[in-house]
Formats: sequence, structure tokens, C-alpha cells
Amino acid sequence: MFNESKTSQQLRKLEKHLQQENPILSEVVQNFRELDRISRRLGFFEREESHATDTPWWPLISILGIYSSGKSSFINSLLQYDLQAVGIQAVDDKFSVICFSREKKQRVLPGLALDADPRFPLYKISRAINEVAEAEHIDGYLQLKTCPSKNLRGKILIDSPGFDADAQRTSTLRITDQIIDLSDLVLVFFDARHPETGSMRDTLEHLVKATINRRDSNKFLYILNQIDVTAKEDNLEEVFAAWQRALAQYGLTAGCSYAIYNLDYAVPFENEDVRERFESKRRADMDAINNRIEQVSVERAYRIIGMLEQTARMLKNDVVPVLQRFIENWRRKVLWLEGGILAVLATIFFALTIWGGYWHGLSLKLPLWELLTRHPYLRYSVIAAVLFTAGYVHISIRRWAAKKTAGKLIKDVRNENRRENYNRAFRKNSRWWRSLLLPQPAGWGRRTATVLDRVLDDSNAYIQKLNDMYTNPSGAEAVESSNTGNGPDGSIRVDTANWPDKPQDI
Repeated sequence: MFNESKTSQQLRKLEKHLQQENPILSEVVQNFRELDRISRRLGFFEREESHATDTPWWPLISILGIYSSGKSSFINSLLQYDLQAVGIQAVDDKFSVICFSREKKQRVLPGLALDADPRFPLYKISRAINEVAEAEHIDGYLQLKTCPSKNLRGKILIDSPGFDADAQRTSTLRITDQIIDLSDLVLVFFDARHPETGSMRDTLEHLVKATINRRDSNKFLYILNQIDVTAKEDNLEEVFAAWQRALAQYGLTAGCSYAIYNLDYAVPFENEDVRERFESKRRADMDAINNRIEQVSVERAYRIIGMLEQTARMLKNDVVPVLQRFIENWRRKVLWLEGGILAVLATIFFALTIWGGYWHGLSLKLPLWELLTRHPYLRYSVIAAVLFTAGYVHISIRRWAAKKTAGKLIKDVRNENRRENYNRAFRKNSRWWRSLLLPQPAGWGRRTATVLDRVLDDSNAYIQKLNDMYTNPSGAEAVESSNTGNGPDGSIRVDTANWPDKPQDI
């Protein structure tokens, strides 16, 4: 009986859930399965690995920033639920992944709940942590919080520990980088009480300077929080301008910056005109932030399809060429080395036989050969010994050449998390039974290339379907329907009112 892997079971459940939520993404899961099969045939993946686990399947919003910048109070206000502890000093030194739950109370689960579940972000993050912080446990960095707030349905929030200029651990930054890569929206918080102090320098360096040149830089929102503290001096514009100048020093010169404060924790306003001006600014910027938060459900679908296309292109344009280059270099090393050894042995043989006087003209007469012709069992034993020695030397040369070639090519792999995958594929393509005459990687051929091309075509088709859901260039009237269907202009109509969007259901 076929023993289905745990990852395959999770993907099957995910596929079943998406059939109700968004049928387009359900089809995308099937494409990811095809890419997984190709990766396993290439030796790039083990049985439990899947490209589908490289990206979270729910809208992911990350909230980053310095200590005491009001991240926790913002989350509580967003959820309309007192989930995060609020304080002037650091109140949480872990990354908190916050997810909806039907239970009436909140729970705090250990980081292992995230590390071992491919449905959530930061799946298998312990590997990256162990690379930079040996013997440190995953629970020291991560926790999963559940919350019954309906405002959280269909979304996942990540609240980071504050950036401290005196405590920048490499492992924390590694997790931060991975969170940023996975997120659909990144809110970076600053404290209006200290808009230009040294406490903001590390945040600027890592969360501004390092992100402005990213292709997805538009997903970053920079938020100056707690601007109500400037009310008494009535210098909001000056503080906001000073903060923007600090951002500009690190290359951020356009938009994406907001100024807000929390009404529940605001300082009293002595002047009614000042209060109205501050609240007007807050309302406008909070509306813009909330609109972006609501938009992540749409952006999530495009992100996942983009990940599908990116993965297919990676296999076709990166993985396969690297494997082909490995095989070519490996074969060249083996053939040159074996050719050199044979040349040396032949030279020694001819030198010894000439020196021993065994050549009579062009005829070679060796006493050993005459002995072997008279005793067949001895002849067979010598032949077997020669073949065994030659085979042992050949396999040793193959292994040495594979190790040297792999070591050189691995250094060129930019994605450090995938280096072990390349190593595994190299080992598969250099096993002792694999012929040197095969120029293509194991598991690669015309049929596999056709499958990859089809996945790329499918990803373009999925984008068109999403565009049909959210756009209507023809201006034709939509046909109301409770089910997915085609409109009169050929556009896809989906009833999203009953989409469950609940990660915990999977």
C-alpha cells in the first residue's frame, strides 16, 4: 500500500480547502506537486520537501520596528482585542506569529508549532537558526499566538521583537530577513518621541537601506507612531519632516510614510484645533494603512502564482544548468585524470619491459604471460584482481572529482538555504553506477522540460484569471451568481462572501 508522506497529506488538505476558498489557487497546488516530482527526480529534493512550503498560503503582514514604537498597541487596536502586552520597555523578546482561532480564549504555543508545520510561515526556520546560533532552541526565538478576533480571519500577523542597538543577534536578523521575504505587507514602526536618535540607526540600516532596492519595495510602509506626543509643542510637521530626512539619508525619498497614534493611549489635547488637525492626519493615514491591509488577500494570490512561476524558472534556468555544468566538469576531471594515470602506467610498463629485454623486435615475450596461459585459474584470478583494482581506482577518482567539482560550484549558489539541495543532486548524478556517457542530469529530459514549460504557461493563465476577477476593461455588467462562473465578457466571477480564509481549518 502506498505510504503517503506527511507533506503530501498537508498539500492534499490545503488543496481541498482552497477548492472552496479560491479554486484558482487550488489548481496552483497541483502545479507545485508537479514541480516537486521534478525536483525529486533530479535529486534536488527529499521525499518530505516541497516547493509549496517555501511561501505561506495566507496573507502575511509583518510588523517590525524599534522598542517602544507602539507596535503592540497598534496590533491590539487592529484586532480590537487585548492580545499583546503594552509597555515602554521591551515586553516580548520573541517573534510572535498571530493566527485566528475559534476558541474564546487566546493561547501561546511554542515555536516548534511553527517550525514543524508547512502551512505556516517560518517552516523549518530552525535550520537557519542553527547555522548561526548552535545549540539554541527554536522556542527561544518564536511563538505562535492564537486569537479569537474576527478581524484576524484570513490573515496572519507577525510581531517582531524590537530592534535594539545593543542586542543585534545574527539569528534574529536571519529570521527578520526570512519574514520580510515571505510577507505580503511589512509595517516598519518608528517612535515619534525619538525621530532622529541613535536608537533608530539599526532599524534604518536593516529595514530601510537594505530594502529600498528590492523588487517588492512597495510592500513596505514606514510609520511614525505616537505623534500625539508632539501636540503640546504643536510641531508635528517639524518632527515628521525630521523623520523623513532621516529616511532620506538611507535612500528612501518617495511616499510610503505615515504618521499615526493610538486614540486609547493618546496624551490629552489642550487645544481643540490642534486635536482636530492631529486626528485628521491620523484618520487619513490609518485609512491608507487599513486599505493596504485589506488588499493583502488579493496580493497573496498574485504572490503565490508569482512563486510558482519563479520556482519553475529556477529549476529550468538555475538548477538544471548548474547540474549540467557539474556533470560536464566532473566528466572532464575523471577522463583527464584516468587518461593521465593510464599514460603514466603505460610509460612505466614500456620502460620496464624495454629495460628487462622482453622485446624482440615488435614482439613482447613476458614470462608471466606464458605462466598465465598454462594455468587458466591463475589467469582468471589475475584478470579479476586487475578489474577489481581498476574499478576501485575508477570509483575513487569519480568520488574525488565529484567532491572537487561540487565544492567549486556550491560557492556560486547564491541561495545558501538551497546549497544542501544542490549537494544532494550532485551526489545523485555522480553515483558509481551512473555512466560518464550521459550528458544530461538524472531525471531530466524532453518530457520534463515540457512539463516545466506547461507550468510556466499555466502561471500566466492563472494571472489572467485573477485579472478577470478584479478587473473589467470591457465595462460589461457582471452576472450575479453564488458560484464561480463566467461573466458575459468572459471574465471569471467568484462569490467571495463565504470564503472561509481560516488557516486553522487545514
